[in-house]
Amino acid sequence: MTHSLLLEAALHAATEAGRILEQGYGTTFDIASKEGRHNLVTEYDLASESCIINVLQSYTPTAAVLTEESGEHAGSGEVTWVVDPLDGTVNFAHGIPIFCVSIAAVINGTIVAGVIHHPLQNETFTAVLGGGAFLNGEPLHVSKTPQIQDAILVTGFPYNVHENPRKCIDTFGRVLSLGIPIRRLGSAALDLAYVAAGRFDGYWEVELQPWDMAAGVLLVTEAGGTVTHYGRRAFSLGRDSILASNGRIHQQLTSIIENANA
Repeated sequence: MTHSLLLEAALHAATEAGRILEQGYGTTFDIASKEGRHNLVTEYDLASESCIINVLQSYTPTAAVLTEESGEHAGSGEVTWVVDPLDGTVNFAHGIPIFCVSIAAVINGTIVAGVIHHPLQNETFTAVLGGGAFLNGEPLHVSKTPQIQDAILVTGFPYNVHENPRKCIDTFGRVLSLGIPIRRLGSAALDLAYVAAGRFDGYWEVELQPWDMAAGVLLVTEAGGTVTHYGRRAFSLGRDSILASNGRIHQQLTSIIENANA
């Protein structure tokens, strides 16, 4: 299956799941806690995930699927779908309208297609490897901000933030001390999509899972941005840190993070 057809499958699945989330948003529903403080799951996470898996398997019956809620679903083909059925569950559960569906197709470790769908905003971010990034069909480009002092950044925190992993609290304080504005949306996928769209100039976070960032990473790189791990390491999909930017401020933001972690 071509990358464009994989995108078509992801787009169909994300749109159907988005309808489920939109119908559930603001209603009364069951909420449960997973491992970690404020790590929630709702019945709509599960309904969205079930919908996505069914749609993707109808297009690619031999593909493997890696999802946030039910884990790994084995396959016999070369494609692995990496799925977050509701990124921003805490927001969703508290009536905060910032959440999305994130779906990416991965072949041999390379992200080849991705969709991030924000149903309440009717915004759908898409990308295919080598084909650019788009928002509702219009091309996306990262910002042109040249200096970190003029940037607006976004970040997030892991559920064990109280343990200060990778000195994430120190890093946050260091950026604040420089007078750089920071936002905290509560959805890593949207953070990355907004970097791709030029709404933010840079983003960093630690201990992300593959489903948090797979589609967003492709969006940023296809929009002309740069994505690495901490320590200037080349990006590879797995549970790890992430640093994404418009490229122009990447080294400056990297240096700030390294100084905070020294």
